[in-house]
This record gives sequence, structure tokens and C-alpha cells, in this order.
Amino acid sequence: MGFALLAYGLQALSALFLNTSRQHRPSLLPLVRWLHIATGIVLILLVLLLLGIGIVGTLGHYGSLGHSTHVWAGGSVVILVLLSGLSATQIHRTFWARPLHVTLNGILFVTLAWVSWTGWQVVQKYLS
Repeated sequence: MGFALLAYGLQALSALFLNTSRQHRPSLLPLVRWLHIATGIVLILLVLLLLGIGIVGTLGHYGSLGHSTHVWAGGSVVILVLLSGLSATQIHRTFWARPLHVTLNGILFVTLAWVSWTGWQVVQKYLS
């Protein structure tokens, strides 16, 4: 989860830098854009990996899913990350994709905090 949070942080920083580079340093745009896309792909892959680990671990330990709110928090993160990635592919084609992408990532910030909190509670259950 730490790497996913790091990837999200890099996404936020590169997005802010992209925004300012458009006006002040256009020569850096290709490099920053590539970094933003690469970390976005890494974030999607990490979230899908965490989803797989969570499902296998929960089924292995409990035999079924749905024992905590972490399932809902994790599912929300997966959906938001995938929707954000899909909206990113449409940014250069449609006018609505960029605001949607930014909004989804703002909601994702709150949802990542939620999944981190509920994940910590799950870890405490495993340890006790």
C-alpha cells in the first residue's frame, strides 16, 4: 500500500508541475507528461495487485469476503483508479475528460485515506 500511496503522491506532484509547466516551462512538458503517465500506469497495476492480494488473503483467512468496511473502501479505490485511468485516455479527445479526471483524483485522495484507515484495522485483527 505504501508504494501505491507513493505513486499517488508522484501523480499529484507531476500534475501540479504539468499545470505550471504549460505556462512557464513548456520545454519540460514531454518529460513530465511521460512521468505522469508512467506513474499512473504503475498506480493502476499496484491497486490491482493489492486487490488480488486482499481477495486471496481474505478468502484464505475467513473463507468469504465482507468482514469489514475495508472491502468497500478497497473496491471504491479500485473503481476510482480505473475510472481515472479511463478518463485520462480521453483528455485529448473530449472537453469533459480533464475535469472528470481531476475530480476523480480528488475523491481518490479521500478514499485512499479511508482504505488506509480500514486496512490498518484489518492488520490489527490479523495480529491479534
